[in-house]
Amino acid sequence: MRFHTRKWVKPEDLNANETLFGGTLLAWIDEEAALYSIIQLENKRVVTKYISEINFMSTAKQGDIIEIGIEVVKFGKTSLTLNCEVRNKMNRETIVTVDNIIMVNLDEDGKPQPHGKTKVEYVKDRLMDED
Repeated sequence: MRFHTRKWVKPEDLNANETLFGGTLLAWIDEEAALYSIIQLENKRVVTKYISEINFMSTAKQGDIIEIGIEVVKFGKTSLTLNCEVRNKMNRETIVTVDNIIMVNLDEDGKPQPHGKTKVEYVKDRLMDED
């Protein structure tokens, strides 16, 4: 799994227990899944269709740095299925895992559109293909 994004846990990210608020973490995961999918599918019109069970395993506190990892599970005709792990860089504990996040590729009218992708592509490889 590749960990693409790091977040610094700030006071506004905390719950009443003074630990990372789950809703904030889920928003970060959803954004990371969207960004990853937009880059993979080369289309800015990508939406979240489904997020499976979320397993909270530990937490983070103010000042901790977390990182979000995303991995492709499957390419569908119009979708991309991902899984996610979030871990605390300070103590190396897994904070949360998400087994399936389904992102759907859309056309200009907001309808599901086939994306034609079958494998993970890296931007550096696309740039080399253009030369």
